[in-house]
Amino acid sequence: MWKFTGDADEEQQDYLLQETEGLCSLSPTQRLYAFAACLLAGLVCMFLSLIVFVKPIKFALLFTFGNMLAVGSTAFIIGAEQQLRMMLDPVRLYATVIYFGCVIVALVCALLIHSKILTVIAIICEICALIWYSLSYIPFARRMVSEVTIRLFDTEI
Repeated sequence: MWKFTGDADEEQQDYLLQETEGLCSLSPTQRLYAFAACLLAGLVCMFLSLIVFVKPIKFALLFTFGNMLAVGSTAFIIGAEQQLRMMLDPVRLYATVIYFGCVIVALVCALLIHSKILTVIAIICEICALIWYSLSYIPFARRMVSEVTIRLFDTEI
């Protein structure tokens, strides 16, 4: 359907069937279970954070921890080193930096400043950065979202 040139063909690998070296010696089935468990734990933490929304410290801690678990769950599929390499690709670097920056800002707003409004704004920015980061893995998704956004909000007088 899409033609990729250069290194893109080499990057498309079956990550579960690769031999793992170093610290991780899990089988492909164990890696899938670990991925699912980590992702589920992250989603549960994010859901539980909505229950304690009125308490910004608990909300920010649970939401951010859940978010980090969900993002980190893919390390079981592709490996931590490969995930770090992919996160720091030039295509994803800005989204990664903004995401982690928003995580830090959300925690600072909740734990040090104790501002509910600033915490919620930081969490919203964190979610937007995560969505933008995730779109970088889908061919042409960022361009499509950008064009739709421009058409929706472009007002000519």
